[in-house]
Parts: sequence; C-alpha cells; structure tokens
Amino acid sequence: MAVNSDTNKYLGKMEDPWKEAMDHAVAVARKAGAVIRDALQNEVKIMCKSSSVDLVTKTDQKVENLIIASVKEKFPTHSFIGEESVAAGQPCILSDNPTWIIDPVDGTTNFVHGFPFVAVSIGFAVKKELEFGVVYSCVEDKMYTGRKGKGAYCDGEKLQVSDQTDIRKSMIISELGSNRDPETVSKIFSTMQKILCIPVHGLRGSGTAATNMCLVASGAVEAFFEIGIHCWDIAAGAVIVTEAGGVLLDVDGGPFDLMSRRMVSANNKTIADRIIKEIDIFPAERDDAVKK
Repeated sequence: MAVNSDTNKYLGKMEDPWKEAMDHAVAVARKAGAVIRDALQNEVKIMCKSSSVDLVTKTDQKVENLIIASVKEKFPTHSFIGEESVAAGQPCILSDNPTWIIDPVDGTTNFVHGFPFVAVSIGFAVKKELEFGVVYSCVEDKMYTGRKGKGAYCDGEKLQVSDQTDIRKSMIISELGSNRDPETVSKIFSTMQKILCIPVHGLRGSGTAATNMCLVASGAVEAFFEIGIHCWDIAAGAVIVTEAGGVLLDVDGGPFDLMSRRMVSANNKTIADRIIKEIDIFPAERDDAVKK
C-alpha cells in the first residue's frame, strides 16, 4: 500500500523528532557567527562583569537575543538557559521541557583580544537528557554537530575520537579559568604540573570549552578537563564528544553532571581515569544552586 506524503512526514518526525530543532540550531548558529565576525572587525565597547577576567561585550547580549528570539518564534513552548540571561538574574534550571542551552560567544576573552578561537554553542535537552549539540567555530568557519544516536560531524565529515590509550603519547587540553583566588590558581597549576610530568606529549588551551570538546571529538587531543565551566559552555560539546565515541566523567571519577561545573571529557576511560588521578579538586558552586 502506498504511503502518502503526510504519513512520510509523520514517520520522519517519529524517527527523529528533534531534527527540525537541530536544523534550526545550525541555521541560527551560522547567523550568530556572522554577527560575531562582523563585530571582530569593528571596535567593540567592552563592559565588565564581576571579575576583570570575566569580560562581556555587547555582542554577547546581541547574539543571545538573536538566538532566543529566533527559537521562540519557531518553538514558542520551549525553554532556555542562556549565559547572559542567567547573568541578568534568570534562574539556571533544567526542567523536563525542551530546553535550549546557549553560550552566545564562548571564548569572550578571546573575542575581546582578537584571539581566533570563538564559538557559538547551542545544546538542546529534553527531560533533562541532551539530544543534540551545535558548536560553530565562527572564525575558523567550522560547524560541529552531534545528535544522540546519530553520530557527530564537522562540516558533514564524521568525527571519531583518537584511539590512543597511552597517556604518555597523548595531548591534553585545559583552561586556567576566570577564578583568580590564589588557592584555586595554585591547585590549577599543581594539576597541570602533575599531568605534564606524567609525562604527556603536551598541554594546550584554546580559550573556549566548546572548541576544546570538539578537538577531543575530532581526535586532535585525547582529553579536556576543567573545573569552573558552566552548563552553557559544555552542553553542546557533551553530545559531540559522546557521539564521536568519547566519554564524559566527573573530575572525581563519578558520572558526568551537566550542572556540576566540573568535567573530564576524553577519547576513552583509560585516559580519563589517568587524568583524574592527578586533579586537585577545588569547590565550584553548581549552576542550579538556589541563590538566596
């Protein structure tokens, strides 16, 4: 019996109910990236948040507004967690409702200084489970995507993590973060020193967590770890890493928790476990902590 076009559309949605949302995320990420590239070519007035290192620009706000307005028009019942919205006082709560988790300019400090690694990061969760992630490295013009159960890609080319299992032959990536408390900085450098002295091939940092995770997914590095990141930094990358065959863990070796602000992403558990042995853990308030 012939299947009519309406039935085909229905079956397609049943097969991948969030394809339309993911396609929209890719399209709006490209638009956002064009705004960022344009801003990079012009003088941008910089405003400061609570820390001199935690910089924010008008571009952050412009890009987040662009993304949210576009999504609201197409998916009016969906929820949002956005870096700038949370900074403005909105709660950071992941509910069962379809939720877009947005970092409009991941690598703001890079952006401010013209350091060429800046990304638009859009993660999407339903019933608190990540369904897809889109990371657009807009200066490089590289589009990374991951869809639960359907693989990870960069500009249409399938991604696969490195097959390296020897930590001594591995490249590791991390960041110094924005916390300048001397005790915290000391622990960060202590961890890096211990990892370097394993020894590993090298320790790098691009200045953007989303890009770092895509580098793990592409096999360019074996692992990325950080304490102090936020859910909007890593939601999209988390899908891309796992769909490329990688693993996500807490820095204490437990299960990955998107709201915990601490994560190890790696090509395999052998590499992840070895890094975890060297991490000096320090406190980081959860993203979903209730503010008094």
